[in-house]
Amino acid sequence: RRNIVDVIIGCEDRRNNYCVYVCLQMSNVTMEATTILPVLKKKLAFLSGGKDRRSGLILTIPLCSDQTSMEELSATLDYLLSIPSEKCKARGFTVIVDGRKSQWNIVKTVVLMLQNVIPAEVSLVCVVKPDEFWDKKVTHFCFWKEKDRLGFEVILVSANKLTRYIEPCQLTDDFGGSLDYDHNDWLNKRLVFEKFTKESTSLLDELSIINDSDKSSSVDKDKSADCALLPSFDPETVLQTGHELLSELQQRRFNGSEGGGAGQGAWCPMEEELLAQPQVMKLLDSLREQYTRYQELCRQRNKRTQLDEIHTKVMQVVTWLQGPGSELLKTHQAIGDSIRAAQALQQKHEEIESQHSEWFAVYVELNQQIAALLSGGEEEEVTELKALQQQLSDVCYRQAAHLESRQNVLQAAQAFHSTTQELSQQLDGLLGMLCADVAPADGASIQQNLKLLEEKLQTVEAGLSSLRQKGGLVLEQMCSQPSWSLEPETESPTGEQQDNVQHIQAVMEEMQLRKQRCEDMVDVRRLKMLQMVQLFKCEEDALQAVEWLSELLDALLKTHIRLGDDSQETRTMLDKHRKFVDVAQSTYDYGRQLLQATVVLCQSLRCTTRSSGETLPRLNRVWKQFSVSAEERQQRLELALNFHTAAERVFQQECVEAESLDEVDSSGKTLLDRLTMPIIFPDGYTYTDKLCFFT
Repeated sequence: RRNIVDVIIGCEDRRNNYCVYVCLQMSNVTMEATTILPVLKKKLAFLSGGKDRRSGLILTIPLCSDQTSMEELSATLDYLLSIPSEKCKARGFTVIVDGRKSQWNIVKTVVLMLQNVIPAEVSLVCVVKPDEFWDKKVTHFCFWKEKDRLGFEVILVSANKLTRYIEPCQLTDDFGGSLDYDHNDWLNKRLVFEKFTKESTSLLDELSIINDSDKSSSVDKDKSADCALLPSFDPETVLQTGHELLSELQQRRFNGSEGGGAGQGAWCPMEEELLAQPQVMKLLDSLREQYTRYQELCRQRNKRTQLDEIHTKVMQVVTWLQGPGSELLKTHQAIGDSIRAAQALQQKHEEIESQHSEWFAVYVELNQQIAALLSGGEEEEVTELKALQQQLSDVCYRQAAHLESRQNVLQAAQAFHSTTQELSQQLDGLLGMLCADVAPADGASIQQNLKLLEEKLQTVEAGLSSLRQKGGLVLEQMCSQPSWSLEPETESPTGEQQDNVQHIQAVMEEMQLRKQRCEDMVDVRRLKMLQMVQLFKCEEDALQAVEWLSELLDALLKTHIRLGDDSQETRTMLDKHRKFVDVAQSTYDYGRQLLQATVVLCQSLRCTTRSSGETLPRLNRVWKQFSVSAEERQQRLELALNFHTAAERVFQQECVEAESLDEVDSSGKTLLDRLTMPIIFPDGYTYTDKLCFFT
């Protein structure tokens, strides 16, 4: 980073040899402390901050050893002399060359080197000689004779005489002064300053480029590459470093202005520090300005990024819902042909709903983000956000309506298939009951079967009514599904929906036909069972008629034995007997009719009955016994009536005729003979009743 110039000085050392050294000339390139940090740490030269009586800066060259490298010293001077401003350089430098611990030829070489390093700025060079002065043979070279050639004055002075030229307060303690100077502290601050200056300058350039590029990118929105630039350094860190550095510089200036002991002049801060403060402040101001613009740019960029991300996510949600999501629902429009198929479709729909739920969650999150941005957004951004929000809401609500409608259709279809299955089972049970033969056990069981049949038929009626209702609900749900298109025109039903409608109508028609066939069979079975009930009723009534006729026969044989005490009573008993016979005749006729009805019913039912084998012979036998007994009873009553009539006539005659007595005697004997005769039934059974004696 430097231009090397060889300068040969013709001087002799103690061995009368020529001394040759190489001088490094300053270039226009600014040097940094980090590049020669090991050299600066050696403290080959330093600017303590002290000033001479002309306010020129004091440059001190310690020359601590004979091993001083001229190249390193030249580099140190090159760096130190690049620090002050041009105004400070114009006032000139006073150079203190401390030769107390070095050799004369080294001191001479350093002084001669100053001619090429800083000839224009050096006004005075003070060479501090040791207490035991160098050998005169060595120091025969006179600097004052070379003033015109060197361009500056060189004086040899002891350390205690140095205050003649420089105030003690401007000298460090090495030369008996009171000026405080910590080289390591200065070097650390210099490194921090240069680091801050470098980073802040670079950061300002980068922020300026970024801020300027944002203006062009706002005109051309397609150029998004420049907006993606990021500074190489963290602005917050650089600003913090600058503030800390400025605080330390200002604190030292304050302490310096208050320092100084009695009898001493006020300590004056280092010139380069005084110059660094406005430079740091200027950099901080510029950096804060650019950083504020950058923050606003980042805020706008983040907002734009948020808008772009929201727009991207909105488009992702909208694209999926209008694309794969809608296709999933469009391709799953079936309702199944059974409860199991409907349940499988319901499970598939739940999977589809689960996929939609993930996107609906994104919708909720996006809606919250959009609501947060709407509160502090600009008019253009608010309009864009509202448009995105409206588009997202429309798509999500429309898709949610499709999902809900599909769910309602599936639930209605499951209810329809469940009712269909139940009704089919009910019809199968009814049909099985109708197909089974009915064994006529008794009338009560027939009545119970008939009641059960009626209940099953009513259950089927209710099931069919429920099926019609639920089928109508399914059709209504399918017809009320929201349109997939955004246009208000109604979409024509898809082929699958038409198949669903036809399937539902076919199922309801089939169930109606099955129910109608079962009703026809129920009518036949009801008629048959009613005939069975009537058959058993007729048989029971016929048996009852036999019982009644038997009771009449028993009454006739056991209680109807009196013949009366006179003709009037006998005539009355004869009339009652005729009426009694009429009742028995009616009972017999009723039983015969019932038995005839059972025969007809058995022929209709194609079954046999016990009436022809048991009831009819019993009825005929009892009737014949009753007829014989009734006839005998009537003849006896008639004989008794003739006897009482003849006897009463005799009793009424004043003069009894023999013929009348003979008639009474003859009728009485006939009656007695009749009473002693047993009643012989057609089956050969003989019945002898109690004799009734007349007085």
